[in-house]
Amino acid sequence: MTFCVVGSGFTGSVLARHLADRGYRVTVVDERPHPAGNCYTERDPETGVMVHRYGPHIFHTANLRVWDYVQRFGTFSPYINRVKAIAQGRVFSLPINLLTINQFFGTAMGPEEARTFIERKTDTSIINPKSFEEQALRSIGSELYRAFFHGYTRKQWGREPSSLPASVFRRLPLRFDYDDNYFHSPYQGMPVNGYTALIENILNHSRIDLRLSCSFEQIDNDFTHVFYTGPIDRYFDFRPGRLAYRTVEFERFVVPGDYQGTGVINYCDKDIPFTRISEHKYFMPWEQDHFEKTVCFREYSREAGKGDAPYYPIRLTSEKRLLATYQALAHKERGVSFLGRLGTYRYLDMDVSIGEALSACDRIDEALQEDVFNLPVFFIDPEGDINP
Repeated sequence: MTFCVVGSGFTGSVLARHLADRGYRVTVVDERPHPAGNCYTERDPETGVMVHRYGPHIFHTANLRVWDYVQRFGTFSPYINRVKAIAQGRVFSLPINLLTINQFFGTAMGPEEARTFIERKTDTSIINPKSFEEQALRSIGSELYRAFFHGYTRKQWGREPSSLPASVFRRLPLRFDYDDNYFHSPYQGMPVNGYTALIENILNHSRIDLRLSCSFEQIDNDFTHVFYTGPIDRYFDFRPGRLAYRTVEFERFVVPGDYQGTGVINYCDKDIPFTRISEHKYFMPWEQDHFEKTVCFREYSREAGKGDAPYYPIRLTSEKRLLATYQALAHKERGVSFLGRLGTYRYLDMDVSIGEALSACDRIDEALQEDVFNLPVFFIDPEGDINP
């Protein structure tokens, strides 16, 4: 049996390595000239800083199996994501925590006092929030919502917050202590040599044939099974229509020394055209003092067009209907499974992608032991919602 994996991001790489370790030959194709998908990292030629070419990727997980897996292929150094935000001409800590509340309102409240204070600010007439905006008004009130989320959300999604589902806001932390760690995951870190080296180590196997700058359409489809992690609508030549994504444009700039003093600052005001600035030397704090210059990127979110890299799926009502059409087409296919962020049209964190790929590997092992090799079209329920 021979296998093809389309895409060399985390999902495809984990699957390919598993099959190769089981003794099977695997062809991995990726139309980009490099592996690792949107996790790709490289040294900036001008500054020497390790940059996340498609935007910052902070590794965090509560899944010990996933954490153990990535450490097989790379050394991780501790890293805590501490995001700052500029709103109304002032700098605040995100996610909203006790420091943010006291800074914003000019107070010095304790946890319980702050809870009572914020509850008085909320719109208690909203019983069952239906939209992002309603959920925000019910959870934190209009002042914090307008300052931190209204303008930023419009820039990020290109839509009014009143049109986005309430579930998007529910995933945003609200803390009544001084914890400014953006994630609560027990395992957090950065690969010391970058994500590209980590992925390359996963794919470094004699039975894996990695073909870069090569699309799935360019190869002969003579495989026992195909694991497709590319865009599901592209697989079907976009016949029913294109699924909608947001993409990101990056404006690179280099300055001497230091620029903003931290890895990420969100720009919340709607009249600022970009959503955030990332300063990449801060993602590797063990070497941030080694550079004479610093490289930063302003991020501009917009609707993805033909040829753009898809980042965030827009899973609103019309897109879910179109996705259902593609799911029906997928179930008619034979010898192919759709996985990963693009293959299932969901926004997935890296650890979730790896976790789902490892679960798929378990199912693959079961299928290999059966008399008839048969794998599902989707290994997981491809339903879900957009991620903030």
